[in-house]
Amino acid sequence: MKLHGNAPLGPKGRRRLALRVLEDGIALTEAAEAAGVSARTAGKWVRRYRTEGEAGLLDRSSAPRRVHNRTPPDRVEAITALRRLRMTGPEIAEILGMATSTVSAVLGRIGLGRLSRLEPPEPPNRYQRSRPGELIHIDVKKLGRIERGAGHRVTGRRRGNPTATDAAGRRRRQVGWECVHVCVDDATRLAYAEVLPDEKTATVIGFLRRARAFYRSHGIVVERLMTDNGSAYRSTAHALACRTMGIRHIRTRPYRPRTNGKAERFIRTMLREWAYAAVYGSSPERAAALSGWIERYNCRRRHGALGHRPPIERLRELQGNNVAGTYI
Repeated sequence: MKLHGNAPLGPKGRRRLALRVLEDGIALTEAAEAAGVSARTAGKWVRRYRTEGEAGLLDRSSAPRRVHNRTPPDRVEAITALRRLRMTGPEIAEILGMATSTVSAVLGRIGLGRLSRLEPPEPPNRYQRSRPGELIHIDVKKLGRIERGAGHRVTGRRRGNPTATDAAGRRRRQVGWECVHVCVDDATRLAYAEVLPDEKTATVIGFLRRARAFYRSHGIVVERLMTDNGSAYRSTAHALACRTMGIRHIRTRPYRPRTNGKAERFIRTMLREWAYAAVYGSSPERAAALSGWIERYNCRRRHGALGHRPPIERLRELQGNNVAGTYI
């Protein structure tokens, strides 16, 4: 039973009210006034207690017993069967000659409002490498460039995106995007990130080399690399670069970004605590703040998956070296 905030009577108060009238012989109006309710309400609870006992004092559903325009059960079965064939709501409505809103309401009521509900949930696939450098995760997040001060996230006003004509005669937007390349070590969560202009093959190879040097400065030898299936990561040049650096390249399953979940989760944290955590006047100002946040993330920020310790402490533990400041 869920009572609203202004309800004068609960189950015990209703029982007390009914007993005063039925057993103590108090007048209905007097008992209603003492309980702070109308005589009509008091009469309702007395009548229910007389005929049903304690069960009559519980709240009842306000839903009507009968709905004159309820969708027939055979139609609901037909909608369910067509939905399991992965048809959309408008397609089902067209086949059955029904309103799209009615089909959508039925799909929501039977729990098939989303096509993803038709597939059984995949079991969680959690893993963690035992050795630093055994596997690193790389991913890219696009961020809109900041031009002419803070954007609509801060000001609430959207400004037009100026365009210019390139050499080929095509109109292109001038503000555009910049790409944040991130790299996370699977065993320690030690992270490295850079803001770069694009995600072309030469750019991702250069980022991989610098990330490898960053981990080497912390005593980590990179053995394997996991990325998504972006065109730059599928290129021959990237494959040759990985082979030259002695890194085995692994790609995620198509349409399964959670396979690279550690990088995805790091990006979510990075956006909340760096990209959207302050008001930046320009893209260079935002990019300059990244290195300080990465240093905090690696050396001071507590990580829930590491027993609420920063990644640098996890690295020292796995390397068997507890001397403070050795790899900072």
